[in-house]
Amino acid sequence: MARDLLVVDRVIKDVLDPFTKFVSLKVLYSGNRAINYGIDLRPSQVANQPRVEIDRDDLRTFYTLVIMVDPNLSDLNLREYSNWLVTNIPATTGAGFGQVMCYESPQPTVGIHRYVFVLFWQLGRQTVYTPGWRHNFNTRDFAKIYNLGLPIVAVYFNCQKEINYGGRRS
Repeated sequence: MARDLLVVDRVIKDVLDPFTKFVSLKVLYSGNRAINYGIDLRPSQVANQPRVEIDRDDLRTFYTLVIMVDPNLSDLNLREYSNWLVTNIPATTGAGFGQVMCYESPQPTVGIHRYVFVLFWQLGRQTVYTPGWRHNFNTRDFAKIYNLGLPIVAVYFNCQKEINYGGRRS
């Protein structure tokens, strides 16, 4: 079912190539609200950095999380926009990870935007350099540069500009 939604909502095509899911990924925002495939959230609900939980029953050592890539920019030359990038996530608990690009909360201005969380296996701890930009990030190219292969899981949510109701209008 989840894989079908990734295809139907064009996450597989716009951002990712087809892949096989190997682990579970849980992304939790304030109030422990878990991200489900295609759930609609408002910018105020995703303003703070989420907590990420990975099913760690795998023997691999490290993960890279390319998260919150927004492929919905109207200017195709600027796709994708990277909102957060974390690497060297250990497969065991209690150790630290490397936040390569700090969390930037979604602020879509027009239309509905998809925000995609993508998890890759790393071959081991590695140095990942901070891209000098957030615009024109390319998940596929990033994975090739760092020899990450295909993703092992992806989830996403939809977000659009918040509409303010009430109040006086002049």
